[in-house]
Amino acid sequence: MEVKFEAGINIAIKIPKSKYDKTVAFYRDILRLNVEEKTIDNPTVSRTHEVKFGNNVIWLDCVDNYTHSETWLQLTVPNMAEATNYLHANSVAFCDEIEELPQNMHWIQDPAGTVFNIQER
Repeated sequence: MEVKFEAGINIAIKIPKSKYDKTVAFYRDILRLNVEEKTIDNPTVSRTHEVKFGNNVIWLDCVDNYTHSETWLQLTVPNMAEATNYLHANSVAFCDEIEELPQNMHWIQDPAGTVFNIQER
């Protein structure tokens, strides 16, 4: 089975509530990037801002219960069922409980704890 993972366009930075406004201001006022607040209905993310970052999008996510920032990355695959089988065969467990996801997407982590969202292209 040949599973091909590709980088997605989305990067999420999970930011503690106490540092959120200053972080948004940094991207908007210091870096002068295009920053736009978006509505969100998510039990773990209270606010989010979209930042155009070249061909990518950085999502600045305010998380009320975090003590430090984390960066989460997106991966895409042509076939989720094949990717699921491949990951399980290589002892990579899903950690879908960390944040609500639409169906047919999964969260995984590398050994260092970096979080990846995997979704079908």
